[in-house]
Parts: sequence; structure tokens; C-alpha cells
Amino acid sequence: MTEIAKYSGFCPGVSRAVSTVKELIENGGSGKIYTLGDIIHNPTVVSEFEAAGVRSVRPEELEQLCDKADGKTTFVIRTHGSEKEYSDYLLKRAEQNPDIKIIDCTCPFVAKIHGIVEENSAENTVTLIFGDEDHPEVRGIKSRVSGKVYCFCDKNQLENEICPRILPEDSVIMVSQTTQNLTEWKKCQNFIENLYTNAKVFDTICSVTEKRQKQTLDLASRVDVMIVIGGKNSSNTNKLYSIAGSVCPRTYLVENADECRRIKIGKNTKVGITAGASTPDSIIEEVKTIMSEELKESVSSGQNEAEESFEKLLDETFKTLNTGDVVTGTITQISATEIKVDLGTKVTGILSYDDVSDEPGVVLSDLFKVGDQITAYAVRVSDVDGVATLSKRKYDAKNNWQQILDAYNSGEYLDGKFVEVVRGGAICTIKGVRAFVPASHTTIEEDGDMNSLIGKKMPFKIIDVDTGRRRVKASARIPARAAARAERKAAEAKFWEEIEEGKEYEGIVRSIQSYGAFVELEAGVDGMVHTTELSWKHIGNPSEVVSVGEKIKVFVKSFDKEKKRISLGYKTEETNPWTLFTNAYQVGDVVNVKIVNIKPFGAFAEIIPGTDGLIHISQLSNKRVGKPEDVVKLGDTVDVKITEIDYDKKKISLSIRALLPEEEPAEEAPAEKEAPVEEAPAEEAPVEEAPAEEAPVEEAPAEEAPVEEAPVEEPAAEEPAKEEAAE
Repeated sequence: MTEIAKYSGFCPGVSRAVSTVKELIENGGSGKIYTLGDIIHNPTVVSEFEAAGVRSVRPEELEQLCDKADGKTTFVIRTHGSEKEYSDYLLKRAEQNPDIKIIDCTCPFVAKIHGIVEENSAENTVTLIFGDEDHPEVRGIKSRVSGKVYCFCDKNQLENEICPRILPEDSVIMVSQTTQNLTEWKKCQNFIENLYTNAKVFDTICSVTEKRQKQTLDLASRVDVMIVIGGKNSSNTNKLYSIAGSVCPRTYLVENADECRRIKIGKNTKVGITAGASTPDSIIEEVKTIMSEELKESVSSGQNEAEESFEKLLDETFKTLNTGDVVTGTITQISATEIKVDLGTKVTGILSYDDVSDEPGVVLSDLFKVGDQITAYAVRVSDVDGVATLSKRKYDAKNNWQQILDAYNSGEYLDGKFVEVVRGGAICTIKGVRAFVPASHTTIEEDGDMNSLIGKKMPFKIIDVDTGRRRVKASARIPARAAARAERKAAEAKFWEEIEEGKEYEGIVRSIQSYGAFVELEAGVDGMVHTTELSWKHIGNPSEVVSVGEKIKVFVKSFDKEKKRISLGYKTEETNPWTLFTNAYQVGDVVNVKIVNIKPFGAFAEIIPGTDGLIHISQLSNKRVGKPEDVVKLGDTVDVKITEIDYDKKKISLSIRALLPEEEPAEEAPAEKEAPVEEAPAEEAPVEEAPAEEAPVEEAPAEEAPVEEAPVEEPAAEEPAKEEAAE
């Protein structure tokens, strides 16, 4: 019996994308057709499109392709979507060149997530994405997030690695990659909602994916053999494989019908078939046909299970490990040359030294401990010897192969190391995968010593992949733009490692806002100087102190590495006006000042920018002053003497009167006496003083006149002093 899960094969989004490309090919009027990355994760479909002239391109090729577009050129954005910078770039070029056409085939469910994170994320928000960080769909989502963003693959990682990095004041939103495991998503959702009561959790797993996973689980629990069809680099296909394998031990993942022929099934075997979202119906039907034929052959072969001995049946029952299976076991013993693993079967797993790692010289006991879990391939199973030869290196190579493919599609640079010189170039290892680097793509000039490369670690770009022969070609020559980007990222990482409070930088003012100025420091990292940190005196706008493009010296007041925020200081104690004043002046000094404010009790004068002193009304002149405006005006510059400095209250007393000649009051005394006589009707006090006018005849009494008048003038001077205190 063979049963196919109802929700198998193309989902609506994938179907739309594939149909779109097929129509472009059939119409023939679309000119050159490019897809931004593989249109779907299915090598069969991608190969068919390539044969029809549709080329899958990497992001770094876009600029060159757009520049050369001298006829109709169509770019198709794949189902998984694209990073925002690349889709925006294509749209911009399409506006500039009418020959360029953009068709966005991003799955509606993926596009919905783009809208969610763009609308709900912010600088003070932490966005959590349940998904594979290296998957193109997740990269596209991340590119649209503002603020901090973390990716995780299960509840354990979320709880132990991600949540400890979230600050109490952060807002939290959570979304999922559309093809993630629904059961694990629910666990993560419940955990976050219990931990952060105000968290916004958006159910973004595709409804078709949800139904597909539920049906796969149900079908796998009812059959003897479960076949999952789809690309081995497809996220949703691998989720189906994992779900089916959890309830059906004999679960197989195949990319095409031919791979099914190696699966042996017996009489009356129940076979279940499901397929990922990128699997065409034609492949599903072909797999069904092959499995149906296998069942018929099993019946006609005349196998008589009744004749089999009890011992053989018992043996078959225990023999659950097959060559090629992925197994996970517990390490029971470690020596210098091998590792023994308990696989939970009648055979013991053996990992030889060479099958553990590609890194030469590693010490097994440094990498693993007894009791550790380890996953590997079963490369040979011997029931007679009771031993299963395992290879972790091959298992890692398969997983790393996926990273190589993703890097090839995205243009991402991967770290690797040169290990060997061969004819025509050199060999490097990238993620455990050997790659050929042509001599022209190394960093050695022509006729240079290639052997000097061995052991060098550097970033490599995957320039060609032969999936059939599993061969990789890489380049160590990084284009100027990419090299600059890599160098900038390295410099930025170094900057954040070395930053500390109080550290000084010379930066360039890049922008000015009402609340402060943004200053570019080293490695293109920006910090902000708040308005209050720009000047010791009150300013209305930062532009009063600094201007865009100006180089200024700043220092770090505080920083947040997670949020990538830096608070900078500009004003220092050395530039503090009070410090400058006290270092330059003392009581008794004469200084030229500018009148900057006038009050009823006196005038304030600027000694140096940011430091003012008070000229009390009684110190404005050596004669009686009715109001300060009679002596000084705003903007006047006058010479004054510093008569007192209050270091605690940071107040300065100034005097003009102290600089006037002593004889000047005596010469003006008669005139000062005559005025009150004329004004006698208005001022009664001078009338009472009239008899004292004879004093000028005898000089001695005349000199005492100001002394007698002092008590009259002093109260008038003391009243403003109270006002000064109030001020």
C-alpha cells in the first residue's frame, strides 16, 4: 500500500513563482531572465530553468548586470524574498532604465513577515526570529529589522542564549520563518509570553506548512516506510524529514525518483509519501510509481516469510542500523586513536581518528568527553563483528556543504585556510570542504611562491559549484568593494573591542539635530554628543558650537555594545570657563569686559565667554547712580577691577569705581551739592542738608560731606543687593 499526504508538493507561493518563470520562458519576449538566487530549493527545477536560459545570479552581480542591460532584462525575486538592500537596488535601477523589469515572486506569507518587522521593530526593540539564520528567507527578514535582532533554532537556545541578552527596558517581538516546526514554535511562544507579558508574538508559520507537517506526522505514524521528497538544502523539506523520522524509524529523504530505487521494501509494507513545498507533482507521481512497482516485485518474488527461522526474524528485528544512516549515540570510551559510541543497538559505533575532524593534530580528548552525545554517518555496519564504522567528518561535510551552497547563492565570504599547492593553483578547506583556488585567484602574483600560502587563513568567495561531482572552486581575490566592506567590518569589530569610557577620539560631525550632534568616530562608528555636552553655557542649537564636516575632539561618556550606541562628551574641565577664568585672573586684576545684562541692582559683564561678573550699582561710578542704564549700555566695553572671587559659589564682583581717580569725587563735590539745592522742592532731604553748603568755604568740612552722605547712599545700594540674592 502506498499513500501520499494530501498537502504534498508545491505550495501556492512556490507554484506562482515557478509558473511565472515558465511564462517568461514561453513568451520569449522577456529578453534575458535572471533569478535573484535559485527560484526555489529544488535542483531539478533549477536545472530545467538553466537549460532554458534562466540564470540564477548572486547579489554582487546585480550592478554589473544592470549596467550591461542594453535590451529587455527581467529580474525575478525568488519565493524566499531578498535582502531589502538588493530588492531596493533593483527597483531603483528599473526606474532609471525602462529595459529592466522586476518581478517580485516573494511568497505572500514571507512578505507579510517583512511588513510585521518593519512596522513593529525599533531602536529599543528586540526582534526574535525562530529560524535558520543563514536561510535566505531569514536573511531577508533580518534586513528589514530596526534595533537588535536574534535568531534561534529551538526553545533551549532561546532560553539559555538569547533571553539573557535582552535588557529589562527592551520591547520584544517574535516571528517565525514560515517553514519552521510548529510544535517547537509553540514551546517558544509559550515561553516568551510567560517571560515577557508585553511581548508581541506573531504566528507567521505558513498555514500550508502547518497542515503539511500535521499530515506528515499522522501518516508517518501509520506506515512502515516514510519517503520525504525534496531538495536536501530545503528548510521545509528537512523539517518534514525530522518530523517523520521522530515516529517512523525507516524514513528516507530523496531529491528525485531515482534515489528511491535503493530503498528495499518487503511484502505488505505500508509506504507513506510526503513532499516539500519545492517538489513538483511530476516527481511525486514518479516516486509513487516506483514504490508501487517495488511492492509488486516483493509479492511476486515468492518470499515465504513463514519459512524464515525464528532466529533470523529475531536478528532482523534487532538489525535497525543500516549503512548510510545518520546515528546519534553516547561516547563511552576515548583513546588517542578512536572513540567508542553506544548507539542503542546490538553494534558498537567506532570513530577512528581520521573520521573525526579535518583539522590535523587535534587531540580527541580535548574535543570530546565520555558521556557526550555525538552524531555521525554509519559508513559500514558489520553484524558479525558487532561494529559500526562511523564518520563524523562526512556528516559535518554534508552539513557544511549546505553552507557552501548558500554562500555561493548569496555571494557571502567564508573563512578558510590554504592546505595544499597543486597544479594550476592551490587547495583550501572551507567549512571542512576542499575547494580549488586557481592560481589567478590566489593572492600570489605570477611566478610567485605558491607554497607561501599553505597555512594562511583568509576569507574566500565561492565562484563555482558542481553539485553533481561535489566540487567547489573558490577565490581569495576579494574585489575592492568587498575587501573594503570586509576591512570595515573588521575595523568596526576591533573598535567595539577596544572602546572604553573616557577614551578620546577625533571625529567628524556628520549631522546635527535639535537635541545633539552625531559624530563619526573610527571605523565609521557614530556617537552622539547631546546638546548639554556641547557647551558650558546654554545653547539653543548644536549649530551654535559645531558645524557639519568639522573635526572635533570628543570622549566616551557611556556606551552600549549590544545596541551599538555611544554617548559622547565634548566640553571638558580644561574648557570650563570657570577653570579658564581662575587660571588666568585673580583679585586686583584689571580687565576689559563687555556688558551683557543689566538689572536694577547693577550690570553683568562678560570677562571671558561663559564667565560673567557683577558690577554692583554702587561700583558703577564714584558718584551717586540712579539706575545702571545712566552709566552703561548693553554691548559697552569697559575696564573693571576684580574686587572679589567667591570660589565656592563661583561668583565674581567687579568695580568701575575702584579705577576712578581719588580726587575726582572732590572736584565734583560742589556741583553735586548745588544740584540738590535747585531740586529742593522735589527732594526734601537736600533742603534739610542746606546749612552744610558752607562747608566748601572751609575745605576740611567739605571733604567730610561725602562721609555724611554715605549713610544716605548706602541704603539705596543695599536694596539691590537683596535683589541680587533673590536673583
